Amino acid sequence: MIAENVLLRLPERCVTVAAGDLRDQFLKIADQDEIQVDASEVELIGQAVLQVLVAAARAAEASGRSFAIINPSPAFAERVSACRLGEAIGLPVEGETIP
Repeated sequence: MIAENVLLRLPERCVTVAAGDLRDQFLKIADQDEIQVDASEVELIGQAVLQVLVAAARAAEASGRSFAIINPSPAFAERVSACRLGEAIGLPVEGETIP
C-alpha cells in the first residue's frame, strides 16, 4: 500500500474565524498517513487555531500517523513558544521548557 501524504498550508492570518474551516480540513484528511502543515506564511495566529493544531497533532499521534509543522514563520514560532505549545504540536522551540 502506498502511503498517502497531505500538505496543508496555513494562511497568513490564522484567526478564530479560520479555526472552524481548519478543523474541517483536518477531519477530511485525518485518515492520511502523513500530514504536513506549512506555516511559512503565517503572520498572525490565534489561540483557536493553535487549539485545532494541538488536537490534530494528538489525533495523529493516537492513530499512529505522522503530523509535522514545516517551515514555521518567525511569527508562528514566536506565538507557539509564547503559548508553550511547541511540544504539543511537534515543533520544539528553542528556549521553551515545560514545567
